[in-house]
Amino acid sequence: MIEFKNVSKTYANGTHALRDLSISVDDGEFVFIVGQSGAGKSTFLKLITCEERPTSGDIIVGEQHLPELKRSEVPYLRRMMGMVFQDFRLINKMTVFENVAFAMHVVGASTREIHRRVPYILSLVNLQDKAQCHPRELSGGEQQRVGLARALVNSPKLLIADEPTGNVDPALSFEIVDLLTQINKRGTTILMVTHEQSLVRHFQRRTVEINSGTVISDTCSREVEYD
Repeated sequence: MIEFKNVSKTYANGTHALRDLSISVDDGEFVFIVGQSGAGKSTFLKLITCEERPTSGDIIVGEQHLPELKRSEVPYLRRMMGMVFQDFRLINKMTVFENVAFAMHVVGASTREIHRRVPYILSLVNLQDKAQCHPRELSGGEQQRVGLARALVNSPKLLIADEPTGNVDPALSFEIVDLLTQINKRGTTILMVTHEQSLVRHFQRRTVEINSGTVISDTCSREVEYD
């Protein structure tokens, strides 16, 4: 699914975000990405989505070699991905249904398909009764579940969750990751950046620790130290 081969990224200001990083993620894996602030986690994700390009090395997502990908081809790459963010990024003037449906409109889905698919996805995240609510009427945990539904509605092969529990309380953090676990069991590959050691310990998944732009640990599960 994902392979980084000796990838380095240096920004224009001279910051070395990644240094000769190599890692592979198989189809269907659930991987926690951890590390201190500034370790290179955000750059790692941005390279996968082509928001940034590597300075050197190769990145393969699916069968695409990303350094060779044309800018016009990037939207098609991103259609195979779903993104969940710490700050939800919902459209406040839209209902829950409309927020999730918007992701389908973007890829040209028909109205019939939208009205079939969106209720099903909302039921997966236990929000079928909130379809006509607006984001301001929801709790933080509910808003994050809307974000998760939006990320899932186009059946992505890969789901990238960037600190998805950062703005919810600890109990809801476990609920969000449990939902991600259920989604992973359906075959979706999941990369989740997190600072929460309790989640890493509890869910016992592969954990990759990045420090100073390189992988310093890649284990099935262990307690790691980071800020």
